[in-house]
Amino acid sequence: MDLKEIQNLIKFVAKSGASEVKLEMDDIKITIKTGSDDKETTIVQQVPMGGMQQQAQPQMQQQNQQQQAPQPETPGEAAAREDAKYITVKSPIIGTFYRKPSPDKDPFVEVGDSINEGDVLCVIEAMKLFNEIESEVSGKIVKVLVDDSSPVEFDQPLFLVDPS
Repeated sequence: MDLKEIQNLIKFVAKSGASEVKLEMDDIKITIKTGSDDKETTIVQQVPMGGMQQQAQPQMQQQNQQQQAPQPETPGEAAAREDAKYITVKSPIIGTFYRKPSPDKDPFVEVGDSINEGDVLCVIEAMKLFNEIESEVSGKIVKVLVDDSSPVEFDQPLFLVDPS
């Protein structure tokens, strides 16, 4: 078993959700333990062949250090946490998203507009039918998440609304 296979095994065990896996082969014994709370992986290896053990251990120590080091928060994670206080208006159908009732008209809503329950936010064209999407909440439009004339999927976020 080479180092690449061991690394793939570690990744597989981490994704599987198992708390402990033991693997014994002719000359290798591997125990992989994953802590469910802290996502830490510990590997204990006993290999009689000296060359492979010397090659594998520094790599495993480096992986453990990388997993234990606190990761700095990315801008996307910070934005997602900030967006959590808003209500997301999602598409109820698959189709094409339009912000305006027709090309020569103004958009139904803009960022910063106050909306009430039942106000039309956009239309979604599906099979040559234009379906008005009404708000189910009252609040203020914080962000439009889809470009005009873009295809949308079922349950895709369209708008962020601040309910306060």
